[in-house]
Amino acid sequence: MKHLLGISDLTADQITKILDTATHFKEVINRPIKKVPSLRDITIANVFFENSTRTRLSFELAQKRLSADVINFAASNSSVKKGETLVDTVNNILAMKVDMIVMRHASVGAPHFLAKHVNAQIVNAGDGTHEHPTQALLDCFSIREKLGEIAGKKIAIIGDILHSRVALSDILAFKKLGAEVMLCSPPTLVPKHAIEAWGVKVTHNLQETLEWCDVANVLRIQLERQQIKYFPSLREYSIYFGINKQMLDNLNKEIVLMHPGPINRGVELSADAADSGHSIILDQVENGVAVRMAVLYLLAGGE
Repeated sequence: MKHLLGISDLTADQITKILDTATHFKEVINRPIKKVPSLRDITIANVFFENSTRTRLSFELAQKRLSADVINFAASNSSVKKGETLVDTVNNILAMKVDMIVMRHASVGAPHFLAKHVNAQIVNAGDGTHEHPTQALLDCFSIREKLGEIAGKKIAIIGDILHSRVALSDILAFKKLGAEVMLCSPPTLVPKHAIEAWGVKVTHNLQETLEWCDVANVLRIQLERQQIKYFPSLREYSIYFGINKQMLDNLNKEIVLMHPGPINRGVELSADAADSGHSIILDQVENGVAVRMAVLYLLAGGE
């Protein structure tokens, strides 16, 4: 593949290839010398039109671990503020002999549009409420690392499904690798087409969901994307859909707790749940570097 635009473009074999490659790179980043010369002749630009902490830093660190040359672009400090178009912005960056673009954009389909209009490899670091493919890949890697495999596992996605770009990518990746998927959230935060289009179960009962699942992947309430009120208050949301450690400890089995971050502590997760032994949230952050190293390496022609 020339680009990584979405999980929808990947086969199960391609996903597995990325995860297997990431296993090798996780060994690399835990060595005393954490760099390899794999991309020393490649220049990569991180072009972010939305705020980001984990994703941007993870990509930058992955690039530097692979010895690539890296430039960082932030729209808030650029000529975009003067009216420059997306294609002109990127073409000006490419004129400086950049080989690959990692882009996050608020508009759905922006990376796909760019891939058709510029001569460079494009990696989607999140497009609006559509997809976030590398987050789904690192989630798959983290589950496989913790539980041994994904096939046959019951994975619940809990929270703001409607506004999440992680949800769709996760659903596609989990199902392609053979997992069962259930969505749990208030009715107003589940897309109406979810059951038919995505082939997943949907419930609005958190306790039922936790008793069913092997993995609970909790999503943030994205207030910045909500133009109307989808539930009465954050307090009420936390009462019905917030997870705390006591709830996890009272289950008759051990489940894995995940979150793509940033966490709204006290809303979707209590502090004691986020920091508990059930949680692999910080493992997800670490694994993100290895997975993004694998993606960049394979796109650049690595085997």
